[in-house]
Amino acid sequence: MVPMSAYPPVREGFVPFRGYLTWYRVVGDGEAAGKLPLVLVNGGPGAPHDYLEPLAEWARAGRRIVFYDQLGSGDSDHPHDPGLWTVALFVAELRAVREALGLAHCHLLGQSWGGLLALEHALAHPQGIASLTLADPLVSAPNWGAEADRLRAGLPADVQAALTRHEAAGTTGSPEYEDAMMVYYGRHICRLDPWPECLQRAFARLAEHPEVYATMWGPSEFHVTRRLRQWDVRGRLSAITAPALVLGGRHDECTPAIQQDLHRRLPGSEWVVFEESAHVPHLEEPQRFREVVEAFLDRVEQGAA
Repeated sequence: MVPMSAYPPVREGFVPFRGYLTWYRVVGDGEAAGKLPLVLVNGGPGAPHDYLEPLAEWARAGRRIVFYDQLGSGDSDHPHDPGLWTVALFVAELRAVREALGLAHCHLLGQSWGGLLALEHALAHPQGIASLTLADPLVSAPNWGAEADRLRAGLPADVQAALTRHEAAGTTGSPEYEDAMMVYYGRHICRLDPWPECLQRAFARLAEHPEVYATMWGPSEFHVTRRLRQWDVRGRLSAITAPALVLGGRHDECTPAIQQDLHRRLPGSEWVVFEESAHVPHLEEPQRFREVVEAFLDRVEQGAA
């Protein structure tokens, strides 16, 4: 048995933000010489941090790992006001978290929607961002939708028919649609069976509080109908100067074509594909994912990236 003293200390609390409270968790109590903290920006929008929880173990390598739940999700406040939910709000919230926790100089790891948020944050507030790790990132909603259509075409014909029928009828809350949706998710979100508990928990909590996701995205990962449907950061990426690592699965809904396009638009970036993974390689290939990311962070800190 590992003694409790061997576990990194954990600190939790809330950051005041625009009259609400944003929950955070810091794992570890400081950095080893030459290392910087890593802030995790999770996906969604509207999902909690839960599915990233295994990354807390990385604090053992001598850097703080910082989680937070974006407003409207997880343990943060849940205001019911669809007008609140904008990219600008979440960019400002990330800045507030960094300022409140004294993270003036840090790495960012953004996963899925969190990748877009990390990019937008790096464009708006580049100071102190040592690096960007962009895991399975959303970069362009129109491009994401086009790639999703291509992936949908590979589903069984009856699954495709059910999805199309319910989307046309506006009945995407029906059990038949949800069953068909999960066929896609089992191929292109997580290929493990069963899904890890932390991922199941994240989806369950998102289902309990769907307002942010429904307002900003739509009824499913592959049917983008709401506020983000035209969002596209690709034309502004040349302004990003932080070292960047692009990661994704071979079977990812953030397809290798999306990953490669982002890599090409970020001069000097690195790109790694996880051959056995879909959208959550940190869960599907956890050891390799950790090795790749930690090696990148170490190179940045040593000035070699």
